[in-house]
Amino acid sequence: MRKAGCLGLIVAAALGLSALYVLRTWGGPGPAEQNMTVVIKDGSSLTGAARTLEQAGAIRSADLFLTFAKLLGDDAPIQSGEYRIPKGMSASDVLKMLQGGKTLQRFVTVPEGMPSILVHEKLMAEKLLTGTVEIPAEGSVLPDSYSFERGEPRAAVLKRMQAAMTKKLDALWAARKPTSAVSSPREAIILASIVEKETGVPSERRMVASVYSNRLRTGMKLQADPTVIYPVTKGKPLGRRILRSELNAQNGYNTYAMAGLPAGPIANPGAESIAAVLDPEQSRALYFVADGSGGHVFAETLSQHNANVQKWYALRRAKGEM
Repeated sequence: MRKAGCLGLIVAAALGLSALYVLRTWGGPGPAEQNMTVVIKDGSSLTGAARTLEQAGAIRSADLFLTFAKLLGDDAPIQSGEYRIPKGMSASDVLKMLQGGKTLQRFVTVPEGMPSILVHEKLMAEKLLTGTVEIPAEGSVLPDSYSFERGEPRAAVLKRMQAAMTKKLDALWAARKPTSAVSSPREAIILASIVEKETGVPSERRMVASVYSNRLRTGMKLQADPTVIYPVTKGKPLGRRILRSELNAQNGYNTYAMAGLPAGPIANPGAESIAAVLDPEQSRALYFVADGSGGHVFAETLSQHNANVQKWYALRRAKGEM
């Protein structure tokens, strides 16, 4: 009886040590001494992924990882992609991460009002993307942040940007109000790109859209400075005052020299500016000028506008800008 008791204790101790070993090897801290990124290639099997993880130092042993994965893990397939492995992540959590497809998220951001020439430069400057793309059509990209994976083609990311604009524009166009002055989705993008460039104050978008909508209805020239600049810089900052020759130029974009909308968009407008054009503020305003606080003051008549302009000049003189 005494021998049987000792044997039982030995077995229990052995089982306890085995359980402790499993706990520490599978569920305990992993060998990664710092945060790291690991790329699991497309089509990788669990075995291939384990070898990659071992070589990177994310797990101690590929063989042990595979053994414990079969005994203690589930049958969910792993997902390819780039993963961020935190310092000391356990082998168990590494497997869960791969099975859950929680890949490292990288983003390329297109701000509202960014012209396509700068969208192109941003895509080409992202070293983790591959391939080349042409400058996208102006107004075809929806400003937003887009996730991508290391090695993804630039063309694929651009396609998502343009698909997002198509989807958003379709939805906004379907909900347009009868008060909108544009007659097609393309016209909506063109006018929205002007609104986007004319104000950085979100609450003003519908009012700026109202001014330009009122001008379109009455046949007044839009006289929007950003449309004068666009043929000169393709949307990049001008960096100087507009020249008289540029105000007189005939090029399809200069809204000082022609009535109606310019030949095309002058930037990639955001959803809010598109929505503003399709549901402008109800007003009779035809003019606006900066108010000195980042926004604008609006007027219905030229005399009111001229008075507002003089106030703006006075503010600039007080600041030593004139």
